[in-house]
Amino acid sequence: MTSFEIGRMGKFTMHFYVQAVFGILGRPRKFFNELPLTIGIKESLIFLVMSALFFCAASLMNIRQHTFYLMGGIYLFNAVGMVFIMAGLGYLVMTLSIGKKVPFARLFSIYAICSGVTLLVSWVPYFILFTEPWKWYLIGTGLTKGCGLKIKEAAVMIALSLAIWILFYWSLIPIITR
Repeated sequence: MTSFEIGRMGKFTMHFYVQAVFGILGRPRKFFNELPLTIGIKESLIFLVMSALFFCAASLMNIRQHTFYLMGGIYLFNAVGMVFIMAGLGYLVMTLSIGKKVPFARLFSIYAICSGVTLLVSWVPYFILFTEPWKWYLIGTGLTKGCGLKIKEAAVMIALSLAIWILFYWSLIPIITR
């Protein structure tokens, strides 16, 4: 049995949430080595949503009341949606360029847990300059320790995923600025 348990019958527990946060903050390599294979999309999504709700609440402290719900919805949708998009891009890049066959649920778990941990401090102004590179470092660590990719494979996967995402946004600039 690993030191990171998901709870009885595979159900998400608050104990797992706290263990995961402190495990990643303290020893990310050990955490991903011991992350159970039974963690699926549901558990990871719950972890991500809990962190995203905290992120939204903290981010909205300085928002005016008439835009509160709109901005909260946008923050929540962005925090959760970006993880799905980037995990999907990562899976696409992994299967097309590297040829590895890691289940999407496992890949999503790593993206969701890493993003969830960094969301806890991303609400602080200008911390995104630190949390975004840290998130990608954690994802790379998760890909190597939790999915069995080599460091070079993880780096290529992350670099290509980010490049595709940046090019996508860059291609939208002419449409948005019209």
